[in-house]
Amino acid sequence: MQADKDAFRAFLRDHNLPATPQRLAIADTVLGTDRHLSAEEVAQELKTRGASAGTATVYRTLEVLVRSGLVVERDFGEGFKRYEAARGVPHHEHLLCTVCGRVTEFRDERLERMTTLLAEAHDFSRQRHRLVIYGLCGECRRGSGRASR
Repeated sequence: MQADKDAFRAFLRDHNLPATPQRLAIADTVLGTDRHLSAEEVAQELKTRGASAGTATVYRTLEVLVRSGLVVERDFGEGFKRYEAARGVPHHEHLLCTVCGRVTEFRDERLERMTTLLAEAHDFSRQRHRLVIYGLCGECRRGSGRASR
């Protein structure tokens, strides 16, 4: 994680952007978790840590983090975007609980092969794909209350 924070500082410096305490706290929040956070959740997490940043600052910093390549923006059709650290993780898919909002990542080589085969069967050259499966996580199915995202 320290390498990511250093890379973000370098990106800011290379693009003549100030490395403000708010920007660094936002980067630390997103880069320091394996969760898929919304901008609102980033702001809430900052408050929990005793830091704060305005809504506009959170959104602008998330945009900078995405441009830097350190963070990936995800749109699961919920009416807002989520952000996750890129972490050099290979392509993966998502399971999204429609009750608690928990996002679970998974990777399946059979699915990767199938998407290529399907594209080829339709004389299509696949470049990328995205799959989100919507449903209920185990905790919500069991009625265990609100799961964490």
